[in-house]
Amino acid sequence: ADESSGYESESAGGERIAVAAPGGTRERQRRARTAFTSEQVCRLEKTFQRQKYLGASERRKLAASLQLSEIQIKTWFQNRRMKLKRQI
Repeated sequence: ADESSGYESESAGGERIAVAAPGGTRERQRRARTAFTSEQVCRLEKTFQRQKYLGASERRKLAASLQLSEIQIKTWFQNRRMKLKRQI
């Protein structure tokens, strides 16, 4: 059970990588995969154990304390709930 993987979400720096289309032209941009630090994952997991859903104010506070965007927190929690659902 590898819980330290970074989920696809908005990167902190807003970096984007180009994806080449079959014709060799660059058509669409994909967001870079967020690499969460072990400290961030640990804090996210502890919060998740206490509550599976975060309100807007809780998400804002957690995002600020972990130096992540609210979208990254929201996405992480969505992915973590899906992981829990698959395990059950």
